[in-house]
Amino acid sequence: MNFFSSFSEFIIWSADFLWEGQVLVALLLGSGIYFSFKSRFTPILYFGHALKLSLDKRKTQKGISSFESVSSQISGIVGMGNISGVAVAISIGGPGAIFWMWVTAFLGMITKFYTCTLSVLFRKKLSDKNYGGPMFVIVNGLGNKWKPLALIFSFFGLLGVSPIFQSNQIIEVINSVILKDNFLYGDKFVSDLTFGIMLSLIVSLVIFGGIKRIGLVASKLAPIMVLIYMISVIYLMIIHYDMIIPSIYLIIKDAFTADSVLGGSVVSIILIGARRASFSNEAGIGTAPIIHASSKSESPIEEGLVSMIGPFIDTIVVCTLTAICILVTNSWSGYDYAGIEIVANAFSKSMPVIGPYILLFSTLTFAISTLFSLSFFGERCMAFLFGESNRKIYRFIYVALIILGSVSSLKFVISLIDLSYGIMAFPTLISALILAPKVDKLSKKYFKKLK
Repeated sequence: MNFFSSFSEFIIWSADFLWEGQVLVALLLGSGIYFSFKSRFTPILYFGHALKLSLDKRKTQKGISSFESVSSQISGIVGMGNISGVAVAISIGGPGAIFWMWVTAFLGMITKFYTCTLSVLFRKKLSDKNYGGPMFVIVNGLGNKWKPLALIFSFFGLLGVSPIFQSNQIIEVINSVILKDNFLYGDKFVSDLTFGIMLSLIVSLVIFGGIKRIGLVASKLAPIMVLIYMISVIYLMIIHYDMIIPSIYLIIKDAFTADSVLGGSVVSIILIGARRASFSNEAGIGTAPIIHASSKSESPIEEGLVSMIGPFIDTIVVCTLTAICILVTNSWSGYDYAGIEIVANAFSKSMPVIGPYILLFSTLTFAISTLFSLSFFGERCMAFLFGESNRKIYRFIYVALIILGSVSSLKFVISLIDLSYGIMAFPTLISALILAPKVDKLSKKYFKKLK
């Protein structure tokens, strides 16, 4: 127990050191700014075209359709980060953190355009299927001398895409809504472990079906889960309509004054906003390029355009709705490093009878669909590290990690993922920055032809 406690403290310290050191945040935001000006914001101007491309449901034996790839991406990033992650951001950084999440997401859209375009450009074809990601971009785009960077990405990718945060928050909402903290057998650990095992069995039914089944399930669940959650939150906003404008004003004002954070500063709020946005939409981290490389699309630019939809829906739409929901009900006051319980408080205040159960359904749908997609990311990292013949081993590790997450503390869980994501960002963005001219060359040809 002492070892686990010491290990937990080390992970939390390491994550804080990495993200609060400003180098990583400067890399994420700086890369987004660089890509934005280098592309002259052209990808954003063709966002409508990207939406049209994303509705292409055609697929072949070579992989999944663009619609399934963007659905898998959305189900992979529109998850508990949009509920618990936003609540954590507000609880430790105040409302102003949301503004910097918006800024990070906007820049992240163009960052994803570059990273996902490169992933398709340098992907590997194996047995009539497409595989890719930052590790292949590094090896095929930069050469074998850069392979250590690819190995670092893949190793921490195994941890970064682990399901521990999703399972942790699923168990938390079950405890607070269904059990009302009256744990099974009167013991929290046994109760959490029991539900963790049940959840791992449910997820295993899907992930052992492979990427095509993941794409199929995700394409069905992603639109439904976003729609139901949006309707619920919009209802909360309607009944608290008089607080919407003040809440938006508070977000913008606090972003530049840090009035809502005791002893805080604008710099600290920027760091918190960037950290939570990166956890939520994963722009620049390198997971989305893995799923987009599996698309049957033969055009790297088209798949790059499609990839921008993820950060937009994830942060600009869903995270904003969650934030407004929390602020209009004033449910965030008095909490410190809290997650799902803040949102549960907002739903309970506004819809005392059915609110907690709507949140329960949304949470389960968000988190479980995310669990379906994340397993594929980790599997590709395992395959790169240990060979295709060993890739399926990760599925068993993944199922075990669901159980681990169900009995772990929220702060440890978030810190482990933050640490892994932070390290993954360096190989992803370094390779993208070096290879950006190749994307620019393809972009000019594509948009010229499109005109």
